[in-house]
Amino acid sequence: MPEKATPPAQDAPSPVASKRGSQNRDLKVQGRQVWAEVSASALTYNLRAIRGHVNPPQEQRESPRLVLSIVKGNGYGHGGPQVAKILEKAGSDWFGVTSASEGVEVRKAGICKPILVLTSFWPGEESALFKHDLTPVVHRCEQLEQLERAAARHRGKQLSFHLKIDTGMNRIGIPVQDVECFAQRYAKCKHLRLGGVMTHLASSEAFAGSAQGQQTREQEEHFYIALDRLRGLGIQPGIVHLANSAAIASRPETWADMVRPGVILYGYHPGYDPVEQRAEAERVLPLKPTMSLRTRIMSLRNVPAGTSVGYGGKFVTQRPSVIGVLAAGYADGVHRSLGNKGSVLIHGQLAPIIGIVSMDVTMIDVTDVQAVETGDVCTIYGVDGENVHPANLVARSIGTVTSDLLCAVSARVPRVYVS
Repeated sequence: MPEKATPPAQDAPSPVASKRGSQNRDLKVQGRQVWAEVSASALTYNLRAIRGHVNPPQEQRESPRLVLSIVKGNGYGHGGPQVAKILEKAGSDWFGVTSASEGVEVRKAGICKPILVLTSFWPGEESALFKHDLTPVVHRCEQLEQLERAAARHRGKQLSFHLKIDTGMNRIGIPVQDVECFAQRYAKCKHLRLGGVMTHLASSEAFAGSAQGQQTREQEEHFYIALDRLRGLGIQPGIVHLANSAAIASRPETWADMVRPGVILYGYHPGYDPVEQRAEAERVLPLKPTMSLRTRIMSLRNVPAGTSVGYGGKFVTQRPSVIGVLAAGYADGVHRSLGNKGSVLIHGQLAPIIGIVSMDVTMIDVTDVQAVETGDVCTIYGVDGENVHPANLVARSIGTVTSDLLCAVSARVPRVYVS
């Protein structure tokens, strides 16, 4: 049965549905009624909260730590170029994308700040790096020669890059023991300039007494050994950065010169081990969810008890019921695993999702929702009025991560940017 919305706590958003009078209930969307509202003010708040958190006034640093905003994956589903424009206006120092093509899209949106291509480039993309002033990450030593040749073809234009060190994630990056090999090859590259050195933390959210709980400390040690070797070879590392979202919130020793917020920019802390650590992260770094995925009821029908609903008859009514059909399905970003498990927010109540989520529609049980009508707005996750039906709780209920839900909002869903 649908749950009643509870009032929010004074200092934190409620994890349940909002009151009926949402400020965006009358938002007009043309055509099919599914859309994602993205709050520019929430994005701005989160960025500034992160910047303040990693630059505590008592440190009295000569220069503040920089913030590299991760806008890869279409800005975690929020719209990469559009999000970058909001964040640049709010003061982001750098931006992080996955590929050269993502970087080009962000640059064409008018972004002037540096853009780091996190997984580097493929052969043939070198010209785009120069043309659009993108900073590649080098994670294999042989990439230096490729970039040097490309620079020579571009009238000797110098290109800045960042070096990625693999300190234990065993994904991409040069091994610590290959630092000397890197230095030898780098010495032959007259048109390249090392602008920064980075690594990526595999388990920064793990604090329990396990192998994962010890991994971050070990990665830090390996990383700083690599930096010392570089300096010993006469190579200055430039901007040093390793802190991802969980490390930003909970591991000050990893903040270095620049931090790389991902999911926390969009209003959610990652999962922690132990789970109690999440509450502490939320306390020291409160965030605001930025995306609300909404749709409307396109059909209502009364069905008797004992009636199956949807593909395969996976839901059977136990009483005379009112079934609402939503104009959104898994091709829009309603995770298929939410069938018979999830809920949506309508009229201040959480109405259960019933049956299998279809490609284009989703069924909900609105029997206990008062005065429900065709055309009423439902929030699949996000903010509605003063309360929140948070994506991280939705994600945990089906055994996935928040980023999975956010990035699943498809291209056919219009993004509407609100203040």
